[in-house]
Amino acid sequence: MGSIRLLSSLTYLLLLLLTICAILLSCVALLSQAVRTSPSQSWSGNINALIIGASYVAVFFTSLFFCAKRRIAVRLRLQRISKNYKPIGKEDVPNTVHEYITREYLRACLVSYESEPKEAFHPGWGRPGTKYAGVRFRRALLDTVAEMDALAHVVIPAHPVLKPHARMIHHFRFIVPLLDDQVVLRVYDSAIQLARNSEREPTEEEFEVGWEAAEEIRQTLDECRMEMMEVSMT
Repeated sequence: MGSIRLLSSLTYLLLLLLTICAILLSCVALLSQAVRTSPSQSWSGNINALIIGASYVAVFFTSLFFCAKRRIAVRLRLQRISKNYKPIGKEDVPNTVHEYITREYLRACLVSYESEPKEAFHPGWGRPGTKYAGVRFRRALLDTVAEMDALAHVVIPAHPVLKPHARMIHHFRFIVPLLDDQVVLRVYDSAIQLARNSEREPTEEEFEVGWEAAEEIRQTLDECRMEMMEVSMT
């Protein structure tokens, strides 16, 4: 692309120089002819030479004027173009062009959708095309522990400090009275133990069970936190 642009610039410069040389040669030729054909064969009192010279000067300044006018017009038109992103609407292009763009865009979307992996499966990861796509089950379950611990400390400031390998059923024992169903904590504890210690990756079903238990505990702690805030404000 750069070589083509350089070649185009050199060609334009060459043609410009040739045009200037041709104009100068024609001017010199006409002036010399005007001198030779004059009665005195000199520059003094030579009306023809004066007319020829004035004509070339007028052409030169007229050319400069049109070049400057064209350049200013192009610059002003370019400045009116919006620098922000603007989608092409149907009224911006001919109907055939708009239909072609729409058809190609729909085709590209269809190809992109069809090329997405849908049957791929990797142990411990959500399947493509599902709500768990791109989710690593083990990491997602373990990440809930720190979040749950932070909420528990908000609700119960004297809540014990989280230890690296503490069982959830033991660590969260003080929030058991707050839970509607105490089995939820046992389910959550089992899911965390599986994510921590199992050699195999958790399945999607195991992840869903553990995640739902974590959501129920989180919701309970959030409700308690909101009640505490309401009480403190009254």
